Amino acid sequence: KILPSLGVILVTGGLFLIGWFLYLWFKPLPPPYTYQLVEEGVAAKFSNLQLEAWPDLTISKYELHVPSLDKPVAVAYRANDPTGAPILLSLENLVSEPVGAMSVNLSELIPLATDISKHVPKEAVILGWWDTSRQLKLLSGRDTLFTSYLGKPLIVPSYWKDRSELIERYERQFWGARESPEEQRKFEIFADALSSDPSKGVEMLRELVGSREAYVIVHPADLYKAALMRPDRIDIAFKDFPLTGNVHGLAGQVKAWMKENGYNTYTLQSLSETSVRAYFLNESQTGKVLLAHMLPLMNSTPIEFQALQVVHKQGGYWVFKIPSA
Repeated sequence: KILPSLGVILVTGGLFLIGWFLYLWFKPLPPPYTYQLVEEGVAAKFSNLQLEAWPDLTISKYELHVPSLDKPVAVAYRANDPTGAPILLSLENLVSEPVGAMSVNLSELIPLATDISKHVPKEAVILGWWDTSRQLKLLSGRDTLFTSYLGKPLIVPSYWKDRSELIERYERQFWGARESPEEQRKFEIFADALSSDPSKGVEMLRELVGSREAYVIVHPADLYKAALMRPDRIDIAFKDFPLTGNVHGLAGQVKAWMKENGYNTYTLQSLSETSVRAYFLNESQTGKVLLAHMLPLMNSTPIEFQALQVVHKQGGYWVFKIPSA
């Protein structure tokens, strides 16, 4: 009697272990980080954001936390548009590789939105990266070609690349992504335009907006985002450097890194009062794409670019008027 009972126990135990193993194998992994709500309130509550001109905005402050770390890896501020859709207002990455999005500097975005609301006609349309477009539509009230959360490209640190699908699902859920195939199609064309040769790229931008008066806005961070989407057309790297007050010393460090790593030009983005980010390009293989013409590089400036007309600059943002058809 003992042996049969022991056999039953062993078989039952084995089946239990197999079932537990299968459960662990097929159980969805949690995302490597989570957004944790820290504070919520009207714009006046967040004086550091300088959004007093938008008193009706309800703002939520989130910290991005990784279970194994005590401190957050990023801080994000979120607002809602009139339809209730959440929009990223500002994000500060606190680690070396960006998580979720590239850092957004509201001190540059707010005056840009104010200038747009004053000087861009209401019947005009604005083109820009989808996240920039949503921010500007919310703060300026002007029409933008892209209004939805499109989630392209997915920005994750290299050590989480194997969890990209999981992170993408989590981000889309958190930001309330709504499927918009037509908008996705147009955004792919926009990315193609920025990463094409200048004449073809400008023609593609004009086709996107038709006969409307139109403006396109770019930022150095768009180089990195465009390169993630079109790596065969844009060869890029970036590195952050401390600001020490010695401009010539900084230039020397940036150029030395550029030469050591095989790049031939660069542009800079101000991150804070203490650091700057350099984006390095290698144009020897693919040539100079439209987006590179629209940003200040080591030996060129957008003012010299003839295919599009520079109409405004605010911080790292450059605004161009698209020529009529």
